[in-house]
Amino acid sequence: MKFCIVVADGASGWPLAERGNKTCLELALTPNLDRMAGQGYSGVASTIPPGMEPGSAPACMSVLGYDPTIYYRGRSAIEARSVGVPIGPGEVTFRCNLVTIIEGRMVSHSAGHISTAEATAIIDTLNEKLGSDELKFYTGISYRHICKIGSHEEALEAVCTPPHDITGRQVGDYLPRGRGSALLRELMKKAERMLADHPVNEERKSQGKLPVTSIWLFWPSGRVPEMPSFQDLHGLRASLTSGVDLLRGLAMMAGIQVLHIDGVTDNLDNDFTAQAEGALESLKTFDLTIMHIEAPDEMGHRGSTSDKVKAIELIDGEIIGRLLNWKGGRIKVLVMPDHPTPIELKTHCAEPVPFLIWGGDVKPNGAARFTEAEAARTGIRIDPGFKLMDIFLKDN
Repeated sequence: MKFCIVVADGASGWPLAERGNKTCLELALTPNLDRMAGQGYSGVASTIPPGMEPGSAPACMSVLGYDPTIYYRGRSAIEARSVGVPIGPGEVTFRCNLVTIIEGRMVSHSAGHISTAEATAIIDTLNEKLGSDELKFYTGISYRHICKIGSHEEALEAVCTPPHDITGRQVGDYLPRGRGSALLRELMKKAERMLADHPVNEERKSQGKLPVTSIWLFWPSGRVPEMPSFQDLHGLRASLTSGVDLLRGLAMMAGIQVLHIDGVTDNLDNDFTAQAEGALESLKTFDLTIMHIEAPDEMGHRGSTSDKVKAIELIDGEIIGRLLNWKGGRIKVLVMPDHPTPIELKTHCAEPVPFLIWGGDVKPNGAARFTEAEAARTGIRIDPGFKLMDIFLKDN
């Protein structure tokens, strides 16, 4: 038996009044997911522990079968792991977004989804102008980067707001505050002055694109505890494909092999076909593969119903369709978002997410589609959500 987990990041959400009170999962045409739901076992899972920020880090930790209350100590440290950033005693890390703020308003948490090549040039300049033995910036993917600070552990106590939570709002009330925040504010102000006439911004503006006006520091982290490997926990060798550093960092922490597949991104330009084929090809070597698709979440952050629906339909057609027709032997599949990203919020919330288990000896439990309402109607709720992995792998 082989196993596959499909994480449709942020795919679930709330009913949209302007779209007949349907969610994006309900609006999407998903014949393959519908077929799986009719043949599979559905329910909802609570992936965010009470009181914890509803982010992808604790949520995906739950999806992978790890208890976030034990292993989660901040997201930026996980992303730092993925790009090879060591965190020593007394050092702290922050996610460092490249953002666009115009007239005091957060116009874009991603600087118009800047390319990694453009971002690399900006990060290089940040290091040149602001870097020191105790301060360094590390390049990630697109707008997502890491800032590491030494000898300032008090910065861990700063209250920071993710920029994707305040799209369209005045940023003044959301700047880092409290103990340890003065250094962060100072860095952000210096970066703003430095970026005003950066060559990358001049070129972007000439092309009608949003410039990078500042950095935004959030998700403070110290050193994270060691996690047992996925193979030690479940006796299975696992692989993972994703377009974001967070999932790659989690995979490395769990001893899961990261697959490097050309064309895999965090956006609608993701090569869904290549991602599916590369992951399934890895099952010749591994027992289980995880496909994490970021596009639905990114479209939710943009508040675009049509693009989020399109992302879901691409997952259904290019990924789920291939799983239904896989000829590599018996396979068991788990499909779920990590958290909801409602269009109205343009950010995450902590509500339970639908899940679907298909294949193997799974018996159907009455769901007609893969939607929030159909999953809830089964009456099955897994809480805490990290226990779903044991249920999925049961009788392997």
